[in-house]
Amino acid sequence: MDRKTFEQQKAFAGERKPSMLRRCLDHDYQGRCIYLITLITEGRRPLFGELTGKSDAIVGSDDEPRIVLSPLGEELQNLFYSIQQWHPEVNSIAIQMMPDHLHGILFVRENMDRHLGQVISGFKAGCNKAYRRIVLGKDVPCVVASPQHTEHRNIESRERPPRSAYNRHQGLLFANGYNDRLLLQAGQLDRWLNYLADNPRRLLAKREHPDLFRVRFGIKIGGQNYAAIGNRFLLSKPVKRQVQCSRRLNEEEINKAIEQYLNEARMGVVLVSPSISEGEKKVMRAALENHLPLIFLSPVTFTPFTKPGGEFIEACSRGNLLILAP
Repeated sequence: MDRKTFEQQKAFAGERKPSMLRRCLDHDYQGRCIYLITLITEGRRPLFGELTGKSDAIVGSDDEPRIVLSPLGEELQNLFYSIQQWHPEVNSIAIQMMPDHLHGILFVRENMDRHLGQVISGFKAGCNKAYRRIVLGKDVPCVVASPQHTEHRNIESRERPPRSAYNRHQGLLFANGYNDRLLLQAGQLDRWLNYLADNPRRLLAKREHPDLFRVRFGIKIGGQNYAAIGNRFLLSKPVKRQVQCSRRLNEEEINKAIEQYLNEARMGVVLVSPSISEGEKKVMRAALENHLPLIFLSPVTFTPFTKPGGEFIEACSRGNLLILAP
């Protein structure tokens, strides 16, 4: 949706609600760009494979977290890498299949004559066909109108059942819509690739320690309400120390501050850090690397679907970290 259409419809849309499926306003989804795409199965059914391994296993070991793909998962992975056969302007960079969803990175190398949504719709149609053949064991026609026939949509809508009547027996594999994220910063692609590769380990850690990864709301501290992820028992520790490092500190002074804070943490002090200045960020990284107790004050408000990433997920699984957000 472009800005003009958005402004025209805004008055009739009601209250704006959080959504993982909302497209980026004013972005040209036909031009050159790299996207991280997420698709979820209808009803979060684990059809793509089985998670196995241990979250703390060494990379390359027999217990390294991984997804053992089902026949459907294998076919969908192959379909993702064949997108460029149907859309030469698009490269499939990487995919990570999970039991009930998939993450894929697509590179639109040059301007397309169609919207990215039509590329995803075509991929989903191929996945639906594979699902009907492999899982349902029959070729059930898909009742959803194709993007190429949008001019007939009003007629078809009178003939087909409402969306709520669809179910897996009609051959619909994915939930409606998809999530996309745009690559906008240097280094973001590497972070995405690491995110995809690390997804099985993060899921295992959440299953092994579910309470440490559940967002808790309404935690009152000093008259302020917070949301929390991680080990809330760190709040009851008797000694806490706020990490404060001036922006004017040089490298030598920062290193001295790091050593001082780490020594206190080793003695049982819980470090509390907003991680604003460069010195505070280095103290936080050092505390995480040394598996020391830390309360991180995040400036970003949580939603019920917020998840820690990267080194935060390891610290949460060990019980060393609590993340608080207003």
